[in-house]
Amino acid sequence: MSRTSNDPIAAHLSLSREALERAQDAALLDPARKIADVITAALRGGHKLLIAGNGGSAGEAQHIAAEIVGRYKKDRPAYAAIALTTDTSALTAIGNDYGFEQVFARQVEGLGQRGDVLLAMTTSGRSPNILAALKVARQQGLVTVGFTGAKGASMATACDHLLIAPSDDTAVIQQIHLAFAHGICDVIERALMQSSGT
Repeated sequence: MSRTSNDPIAAHLSLSREALERAQDAALLDPARKIADVITAALRGGHKLLIAGNGGSAGEAQHIAAEIVGRYKKDRPAYAAIALTTDTSALTAIGNDYGFEQVFARQVEGLGQRGDVLLAMTTSGRSPNILAALKVARQQGLVTVGFTGAKGASMATACDHLLIAPSDDTAVIQQIHLAFAHGICDVIERALMQSSGT
């Protein structure tokens, strides 16, 4: 038996490395570039990025929003991004009054406007509150973007753009999502700095 198979840390790193290598395929890079382009166009046009996810994906939603509002690598103007996972009063009130399946949909209904982008993250592709948010976003004219895992391909019917991480391991999917999100943030930042002359 190899040392890696007896070492959970080494085994996880090996699994992550293999998945990240598979993620460099054009079938994933092309949608990622398109996602970067649609978010850039929305932000350049004065629209905003709304981001939703559960659990680890909720943390990633906050992380991505911070990269857009604050900065990724360069000092530049701030742009509008909101993680729908952070307002505890809204989350608990909506969850209590309408049910947990509506915690993101209700916020999209109240905050989303035509031309905005909703980035919806679910490793399974089946989270009811994420699918409900995508439905409302479509009804309101938002561009819908999904991040999911290998078993979430059915989510494509709810998304204008879908990025499918090549793994069915939740932790690895989230790592791939964040790696792509960082690359997308880099593209967005470069493009917006170029257009603003900074």
